[in-house]
Amino acid sequence: MSEKERTILFIDFEFTMPDRNSKKRGFYQEIIEAGVVLVENNQVVEQFSSYVKPIRFPKLTERCRSFLNISQEQVNSGIAFNDLVEKLKRLGGNRHCHVVTWGNMDMKVLSQNCQQASVEFPLPGKQIDLSMEYKRFFGDQNQTGLWKAVQEYGREGTGKHHRALDDALTTYHIYKLVEKDKQYLQKPEPATIGDMVDFSNLLNKFA
Repeated sequence: MSEKERTILFIDFEFTMPDRNSKKRGFYQEIIEAGVVLVENNQVVEQFSSYVKPIRFPKLTERCRSFLNISQEQVNSGIAFNDLVEKLKRLGGNRHCHVVTWGNMDMKVLSQNCQQASVEFPLPGKQIDLSMEYKRFFGDQNQTGLWKAVQEYGREGTGKHHRALDDALTTYHIYKLVEKDKQYLQKPEPATIGDMVDFSNLLNKFA
């Protein structure tokens, strides 16, 4: 399947965070906001954005509310986690759909949340951590933050940092820039002298 024909799901989640001094028993991160961009044939065909109600620890910590600028009311009005899983399954529930995230935490947390909720992981396709691709491509020693990567390209991110849909769209923009650079660096076959000189015209001149 060519790059143009491929279906790709760009995903960003925001998660719950513990308070620094908190020792909540069994705490694990839960998805509280989802941003998803579905791309087919290099075109955005659907965008999805929603807050998500956490199941195990429904009350957000002060640190989480402050860092993500998400209120308890916004999360309370969000969709159920199972509804998010169904949405992801509808958008990317086949093996031909690649899933692109910035970093590996989004898929780790989704997988853990699915296990905790006893639901099947909805995205069976190939998972691509674009931050690692970016690191390998540019030879960086350390993984680069999403918005720092955009700025290194001389661009600005889409919308606000730590808004799930904005981050998913920014990931898509970086993906396009990296793919374009990869194509640029794929050296074409060296031209032969015959390509550079039209010998038939040359011979006609001397005929």
